[in-house]
Amino acid sequence: MATAILDIDGTLVDTNYHHAVAWYRAFHAHGFVLPLWRIHRDIGMGGDQLVAALAGEGFDREHGDEVRAAEAILYTQLIAEVEPLTGARNLIEDLKGSGYAVILASSAKPEELEHYLTLLDARSLVDGWTDSGDVERTKPEPDLVLAALEKARAKPADAVLIGDSTWDCKAAKAAKVRPIGVLTGGFSEQELLDAGAERVFVSVDELRKHLEDVVVRV
Repeated sequence: MATAILDIDGTLVDTNYHHAVAWYRAFHAHGFVLPLWRIHRDIGMGGDQLVAALAGEGFDREHGDEVRAAEAILYTQLIAEVEPLTGARNLIEDLKGSGYAVILASSAKPEELEHYLTLLDARSLVDGWTDSGDVERTKPEPDLVLAALEKARAKPADAVLIGDSTWDCKAAKAAKVRPIGVLTGGFSEQELLDAGAERVFVSVDELRKHLEDVVVRV
């Protein structure tokens, strides 16, 4: 079945910089100071990958679980400020109107995902979603994309992924799914193209104007 896999953080809801601040504070509390810009470059990875990527395997072994737990608490303190990005729900409606199954693909914690589903008023609109319990390895590994395909009972060749980060694009490519990028997560057009995106748009609202050319091609 024709399937659109939609990343949530940074694509449908404006969370990337909130996450960067939460990670900064979590690392800082454990004696490891990183510039925010550097943390942002790895937003889109799951916490299982991000701590080692930023601080090294040794730090991850010694402090990783504590830092991940701290980030979860610190992000909870910011989540009330999160808003949907313009056109996010409209994109889902457009895709459904074009005959696509829509799966929201996230490695967020279940309680965070529930918050996003409420913000987007998406529970009755989409065909399914993933959360952190659905995968052992997060992006850039393909597990999350494969889990979304399984929920839709779709083949990779019949699917497209829309995401905002280089990690979304790399995960999609690894799963043999076509990636489309948007700039709302703070990654540049060239970065997304280099990571495998076929096309890049300023936002999902801009992408909506080109669905027939870009997405509806299965």
